[in-house]
Order: sequence, then C-alpha cells, then structure tokens
Amino acid sequence: MAARLGHAIKAILFQVHSILGLILAVLVSLIALTGAIMSFEDEIVDHLNAGIMQVAPRQAPVLMPDELVARLKAAQDLGKVAAVTLSSDPSAAVHVRFARDEQGGRPTSLYVDPHDARVLGAPRGEAFFATVRRLHRWLLIPGDGKGWGRPITGTIALGLIVMLVSGLVLRWPRRALSVKMWLKPNLGLGGRGLHRSLHTVIGTWVLPVYLTMTLTGLFFSFEWYKDGVTWLLARPHVAAAKMPAKPPRAANSEAAFPIGFDRAWTTFQREEGDRFSRALLTLPAGPGTAIRIRSWGKDSLLETTRDEFRIDAVTGQLVSAERFAAKTFGEKIIAAIYDIHRGEILGWPGKLAFMIAAILMPLFSVTGILLYLSRRKLRRPAQPPLGRLVPGE
Repeated sequence: MAARLGHAIKAILFQVHSILGLILAVLVSLIALTGAIMSFEDEIVDHLNAGIMQVAPRQAPVLMPDELVARLKAAQDLGKVAAVTLSSDPSAAVHVRFARDEQGGRPTSLYVDPHDARVLGAPRGEAFFATVRRLHRWLLIPGDGKGWGRPITGTIALGLIVMLVSGLVLRWPRRALSVKMWLKPNLGLGGRGLHRSLHTVIGTWVLPVYLTMTLTGLFFSFEWYKDGVTWLLARPHVAAAKMPAKPPRAANSEAAFPIGFDRAWTTFQREEGDRFSRALLTLPAGPGTAIRIRSWGKDSLLETTRDEFRIDAVTGQLVSAERFAAKTFGEKIIAAIYDIHRGEILGWPGKLAFMIAAILMPLFSVTGILLYLSRRKLRRPAQPPLGRLVPGE
C-alpha cells in the first residue's frame, strides 16, 4: 500500500515537473542568462571606463557638490541631476546621474572632474547593462518594478522552486548515500539515457545555487515575502519600521528654492570623517527635503556593507543613521540579500560559480524538452507497415 502511494505521488510530481518545465523553459533560461551577463558587470564597466574614472592629482581643492552641479549645468543642458557619487579620493571622478525626463527616459550619466566640473565622458556599457537588468528583473514589461514584470518574474521563481524540489524527489536514488550515484554522469550512454543523466546529475550539482538564487530573488518580487523575511530575521522594531517615516517637508519648498546637496554633504562629512571611501547622494524624488546618502567604508568589499543616512537638505539636520556594523546577524543577512543572490558574498569565486550555474540553465531546458519528446515517441503506438495491412485492419 505504501509503495503504491509513493508511486502515485511520484507520478503526480513527474507530471507537475514536466508541465512546469515546458511552460517556463524559455523564460527561466532568459532570466538565468541575463543574470549571468550581469555577474561581473562592475568589473567590466570599470575596465571599459578606466580612462574617465580618475583625474590627474593636483593641489586644487575639489568643488562642493552644488558648485560642481551648477558649473556642469551652465556648460550644457543635461536635465535634472538626481544623484552624485563623491569620493574621499580627490583623484576619483564624480559620477553624476540624472532624473528621468517627461517621456520616461533617463539621460546617460557622466563622469566629471571634481576640481573644475569638466566632463570626462559618459560611461560605456551603461545602457547595455541597464537593458539587460530590466530584462532580467521585469522582462522589459512597461512599468518596470511598478508594472506586471515584477510579479511575473516572482511567479517564475516560485515555479522554479517547485521544479527543483520535485526534481530532487524524483531523482532520489535507492542508494542515497552513494556519492557516485548523485554526482557522476554516465557519459557512456547515448540518446535518451545521456539526456537524462545530464539533466539529473548536473541538476544535482547546481541545485544549491539555484535554490539560493530563487529564494533571494523572491525578496525583490513580492512584498509579502519581503515582510516575512524581515519579520523572521530582523529585530521587532526594525521589522515594524519597514516603511520609513516620511521625510520632513518644508512648506512650498520646491517653489521657494531648489534642493541642494551642500548642507547634507557637510553634515555627512562631519558624521563620517575620513572613514568612507565613496558616498552616493540621492535627491528626494518627491516634495520631501531629506537626502539619502549611502556610504561605503574604505575596507568595504561588498555592495551591501554600507551605512545609510538621511539628512535634511534645508537644515542640514541628521534625520536618521543606519550603520551596517550596528545590525544584528539576521539584519546583515537581509542587507546582503542582493550579494547572496549573485554569489558575491563568497567573493569572485562565488560570482564565477553562480555565473556558470546560470549559463547551464538552458541545458536543463533543452534536455528536459528532449526527454519529454522522447517519452511521447515511446508512448506512441507503433504503426504496422502499409505493406503488411490486410483488409479489415
């Protein structure tokens, strides 16, 4: 009875695994390949733009951010500045980003000399990786993160988790403790046997990576999942304050005067001193006056090991300070979700392993489809040769 029940459960899992695989094969492969392309984006972009990211060292003082922006806009009409990345190194160029225009497009960013606001150039590869990122996250569906692309990619991730778990159950060998059974493909086979061996054994190799990718990717797709992870790992008051308090507003602030960077930058420098290597200052998108500043320390190796400040641009008052070192272990995991998602938490070997695993995803789509077609062929009843037919058959 138990054996019959187990056989029935496996038959159902097999159908679920096969149907989901056929439905999601192309989309899962597309998301995986675009993720692989982005694995070493930072290194590629830095290499392509090495000539415009640094300036010759000199004694002249660097400009305050508002003066730099004013000189830049006086030289040419570039649109509204949305953010600047400043460095503690006076030989590092300032990276200036612009807000979206009325048509929804975003002008290319620029690297600027911090001493005189001279434009050094636009970063090569920026537009390409921006398109790849939108394809990976939202399948280029209009609305980006606010459109249908976000829940669709999240649903694909849920489907992939079901495929991974069902595949593991279906693949479970009788000799479960045999390393050879789990990890060694039988390359001596041919046709259907080889396809099945590659599909199952290589799938076992990359299963932990794919589960890590999907479980962390869901954090960016569904608010309910993000809330659950935050509730599980963060301190109660942090989980309760997931939605930050509205920044202070000044009456008719936009009509009376433009919001600048200088006061917030001065407060930040006073708070951080010489502990930071670079800082990203982002102007408020709405009517608020609080500037968000993300700061990376000089020994920071990961994108997510950063401090975050909110400083009122009008008064220079520190609204909030969130330091990475003060987070609990669980809160550090939440902060590092993106680095875990792409394998960077393990350094460049981790990124390389995750990239290779992502590149292998089409292999499972192809071998899975070939296995499905071969099963269909085996189930099809053999037709007798026409020459052997007799009347009545």
